[in-house]
Order: sequence, then structure tokens, then C-alpha cells
Amino acid sequence: MTGDPAQHLDIAVLLPCYNEAATIGEVVRSFQRELPSARIYVYDNNSTDGTPLHAMLAGARVLRERRQGKGHVVRRMFADIDADIYVMADGDGTYAPHDAGELVRTLLTERADMVVGTRRNVHNDAGRNGHAFGNRIFNVLYRSIFGTDFTDIFSGYRAFSRRFVKSFPAVSGGFEIETEMSVHASRLQMPVCELELDYGRRPEGSHSKLSTFRDGFRILRMFATLMKETRPFAFYSLISCAVMLTSLGFMTPVLIEYFNTGLVSRMPTWVLAMSLMMVSLLVFSAGLILDSVARSRVEFLRLNYLAHQSPASEAGAHPRLPKALGKRPAAASTRAA
Repeated sequence: MTGDPAQHLDIAVLLPCYNEAATIGEVVRSFQRELPSARIYVYDNNSTDGTPLHAMLAGARVLRERRQGKGHVVRRMFADIDADIYVMADGDGTYAPHDAGELVRTLLTERADMVVGTRRNVHNDAGRNGHAFGNRIFNVLYRSIFGTDFTDIFSGYRAFSRRFVKSFPAVSGGFEIETEMSVHASRLQMPVCELELDYGRRPEGSHSKLSTFRDGFRILRMFATLMKETRPFAFYSLISCAVMLTSLGFMTPVLIEYFNTGLVSRMPTWVLAMSLMMVSLLVFSAGLILDSVARSRVEFLRLNYLAHQSPASEAGAHPRLPKALGKRPAAASTRAA
């Protein structure tokens, strides 16, 4: 695919990088060919292999984020860069730049706020078996907790509208940032799309920064945090039920003894059981209160989101809506959360 699919809109390509000297130069040049009018930004995250120099020589605008972690880089990028449309990819060459035009076109024609380039066959080719297994588990877990809007929550190839970027709080520090993006879209019921795209292998000399167990634990912790913040009633109800069941476990033999003999010989056990029952009721009450607070926060975030104009609205003011430059085999699935 060649040419610029949205000449009248300001497009920014954002590439977070950490030690990607082997690939970043070609990635930048490829995005320049596919989106000639776009501004290419490479945010270096303390690379030690000359990544900033290779990006600069390729024509990218290079900036630095000193806090280590992809989440910190994304937060800085979204805060610093102003554009109508944002395309985010990785600097390792696993995402094909020639798909960028299709992501932008889909964002406009489907009037979406985020288009996710889902990775074709990622479960069969995720670098390591642990990564593939983790992808499956976390995607199933996401759909069971937050909804069925996404099938690949860890894809790093995405296109965003300005109102998504400027309303996204970005509190994550690492690779769990993609999960937070997905929850943000589902929480505010934004229109989102998915495009199934090819996912390439890293070239020789390029190595994955993802740790199966360390980052998997951080993502799991982020799931728990996001559930607590966005669905507090469900989160605290689960805790309340667990404490209540523990209380009933201690209480049952004491009650059996009382009904058989009329005596309570294990008074400490009974006191513990009743204390746990009180804790269970307090946790349940906290969930009810925090659920009302969470609803108020969603209303505030929604108003902030609506304060920004969508690129589709701006495109409607122009006589020519961009057309796809070449047909892609991937079909877009529109999901209004």
C-alpha cells in the first residue's frame, strides 16, 4: 500500500523503542513511504544500542522518556503529541507498516475511536509457548470480566482518535498498558474496531523485552486493579463471598454441636466466625458505595471524552473522504462497546 490515506488530517506515528537499533531505521522509512504526510515520532526508553541515532538518521523525530517501561512511554507520547489521528506500533518490525493506511481508513469510515490490529496466528507464533498460553488465558479473562469488545488485548498496533488519546489516563507503567487501553474503551462504551493483520517474526539480532512470568504477574495485577476501579461491586462481592464462606466453615461445626447438645464448647471459634461474617458484610457495603463512586467517575470521563472532536467529524467537512489504497483481505469488525 502506498500513498497517504488521509491527506487533510494530521497523523502522528508513535513508536516506543528500547534497544531496537537492528530494526527501527527500516520501520521508520516504511512508515514514511506508507504515510508520507505523517509525522514519525520515536520515543527512546533508555536504549544502549544506538536506537536514537538510527531513528534520527531514518528521518524520525526522536524524544526520550527516562522512566523505564512501555506504559511510561505511552503516557508521555499521548501527553506531548497533538494530532487528529495517532498510529502506534512497535519498533521491532513485527507489525507491517503497509497496514497503517488501512487502520487509518477504518478509523475514519467506521467512525471509531480505536482500531486494533489483531495479530493473525499469534497463538501459534508468539515467540515462546509461555507467551502463547498467556495470550489465551488473559484474553479469556478479559472477556469474562470487562466484556467481549476485543479478541487480542495485547496487540501493540493501534490507531486512535484524538479524543481517545486525550481522555486516556494511562496509569500503567509497563506492558500492561494495552490492557488499560482496552478497558478504557470498554468502560466509556467507545466505538472500536478490530482488523486481523499479519504478525511477523523479529529479525536476527532483535530480542523480545517481555518476561513471561514477571510481566504476566504485572498484567494479572493490573486486571485486579482495573476490576476494582471499574467494577467495584463485582470485585468486593467476590471478596465478601470468600470471607462469608470461610465464616460459615468455622460456624458450621459449632452450630451442629449447639443443636445436638445445647452447648457451645468452642467459643473462640464462634467469635472468629461471627467476626468474619461482620467483615463480609462490611466489604459488601463498601462495594455498594464504591460502585456509585465509579459510576460518577465514568460520567466525568465520558464528558471529557466528548469534549474533543472526532477525526470522522472533521473528515465529513471535506469534499473527499479518504479511500483505501488497495484492498486488504482483512475484514473489520465494528464493536460499539
